[in-house]
Amino acid sequence: MKRGRNMTIGQLARMAGVNVETVRYYQRCGLLRTPARPSGGIRRYDAEDLARLRFIRRAKVVGFRLAEIRVLLQQNDDASDPVACRAARELASDKLADIRERIAELSRMAEVLESLILQCESATDPACAIIKTLKTDTDA
Repeated sequence: MKRGRNMTIGQLARMAGVNVETVRYYQRCGLLRTPARPSGGIRRYDAEDLARLRFIRRAKVVGFRLAEIRVLLQQNDDASDPVACRAARELASDKLADIRERIAELSRMAEVLESLILQCESATDPACAIIKTLKTDTDA
């Protein structure tokens, strides 16, 4: 990892596994600082910026939204504080409950689709059973 303020935005993005526009977007959202532009005109980033960007990327991978990531970043600054840890744990627990709810909903959707496909495969009516069901049923 480069030391000091030696990374350009392109290098930072590449090392974090995101694209340059993502870095700029996170800066506009206030998740990532925008370094001052020196007289040479090229902003430089450091290892702390890279660590923060990687934190954001990992949080997104596990499903956190940017607003939640903002809260987690605040907790990250106080990682050894039990109150901060509790707040992060509650946020993660809420996220897990949301994910489980979405999984259950996706499961129900899959069951409906399986049923529609079976109706279509076994139908003797020339009209498409899937289209017909979706047109007439309000609850498939």
